Amino acid sequence: MLEADKVFAGSIPENYDRYMVPLIFAPYAADLARRAVSLSPDAVLEVAAGTGVVTRALAPGLSASASYVVTDYNQPMLDFAAARQGPDSRITWQQADAMALPFQNAAFDLVLCQFGVMFFPDRVSAYREARRVLKSGGHFLFSTWDRIETNDFADDVTNALARLFPSDPPRFMARTPHGYHDKELIRSELADSGFSRVAIETRAEQSPAASARIPAVAYCQGTVLRNEIEARDADGLETATTYVASAIADRHGPGAISAGIQAHIILADA
Repeated sequence: MLEADKVFAGSIPENYDRYMVPLIFAPYAADLARRAVSLSPDAVLEVAAGTGVVTRALAPGLSASASYVVTDYNQPMLDFAAARQGPDSRITWQQADAMALPFQNAAFDLVLCQFGVMFFPDRVSAYREARRVLKSGGHFLFSTWDRIETNDFADDVTNALARLFPSDPPRFMARTPHGYHDKELIRSELADSGFSRVAIETRAEQSPAASARIPAVAYCQGTVLRNEIEARDADGLETATTYVASAIADRHGPGAISAGIQAHIILADA
């Protein structure tokens, strides 16, 4: 992962939440929240919370006495998440680096992370930190995207931008969000970090959109792809978005469309 892959700033958080969340993140957030609630945690830590889609899904299911610490490395994303969440005395918002968590040992029953581990420069260090802050018998619940070829819109966008910028194709989606899909590697890194039983479930969902422009805007303007596009053509964001929308429409048709998405859901025991 490049250092630039972590720069979610400017208008990216707003576009991310407006477009990417309903397009691909919402169904997995609802599923992850259900799994988390079934574990009956009293003390929850969420890392890499992004714009708070899991937080909004999970908070209503936690007990009145629960504590919920929500963190992200990126302050603009965390600020956006906090602004979207209603008042809730159980929730504490805190900027934090997953590889150096500012919490005591054995402080939480559950550490939760949706589609964030792919961005950790050193996943084993981050996993060891998750293990350190978990109580004995606690759980680490997280998700990561499967191969980009199993995620249609991400693949469509990446291929279209490769045609638009053939000499230097933007590879953020393949490199980072979809770059950590090997289940044996995931198991190995968790084992190296001190986790015992590891269960991995691969879950397919559908990504609906009212038009081809929705996923084009979502990926090109609501992710770090925006930075990569503008680095190649400072004034070309709208042109690239339109080009990608046309490519998606060519594959999936005009009007309302739907495409496949697929991810791994991982539960590791402390």
